Amino acid sequence: MNVVISQPMFFPWPGFLEQIRLADAYVHYDDVQFSKGSFTNRVQIKTPEGFMWLTAPLHNLTLGQRIMDVRIDNSKDWQARHLELLCKYYGSAPYADDMLGIVRTVYAKKTESLVEIAIASMSALLEYFGIAANAKFFFSSMLGIPGKGSRRVLDIVKSLGGTTYITGHGARNYLEHEVFEAQGVRTEYIDYLKTPYPQQFGPFNPYVSSLDLIANMGKAGKDMLRSGTLYWKDFLKT
Repeated sequence: MNVVISQPMFFPWPGFLEQIRLADAYVHYDDVQFSKGSFTNRVQIKTPEGFMWLTAPLHNLTLGQRIMDVRIDNSKDWQARHLELLCKYYGSAPYADDMLGIVRTVYAKKTESLVEIAIASMSALLEYFGIAANAKFFFSSMLGIPGKGSRRVLDIVKSLGGTTYITGHGARNYLEHEVFEAQGVRTEYIDYLKTPYPQQFGPFNPYVSSLDLIANMGKAGKDMLRSGTLYWKDFLKT
């Protein structure tokens, strides 16, 4: 069984959807420290002037605060501003209505919880493309598994009956691959193909929000989400 564990991301890039697509069990890693500059509350879009961040503003963020405890600052209507920008820059895209409809549905969810809005955005994208319909979703904060780092990740995977742990590239810096293997868990890294698709405003860039993929390709964008994995030993050679 394939297990994927990741911090929630705000309208994430297509590579993140590809990772979830490979999961039988997906764990929202919501009880770890929030990192300023992460993608939990912001994402890039393309514009004629270059890239622009769509950011959900945060309220009274404190050092060391867990993602699950971070609150959104709703004192200003940042959702309306986001929709204004998306209409401006993607209004002429062939599937702009699909994309804007998704964003409006997510923003209609009245919440101050960053986790709730991030997961709502992820879920809306997965539902649109019909991805991970049979996967089971969990929250690390509800699994009751202590610890940190590589050992905690392994314990979470084992608690779910996982036999393969699929992860993004950042884990190469801390994951104890041999320990996983000794415990009967195979580690694989997502092999991002970053498949090009028609985009507006200059050369293709794979790292923008999946909203860009929807606006430009609609449901056919699912065909662009086809990355596989590499066994950890092969990945570390690259």
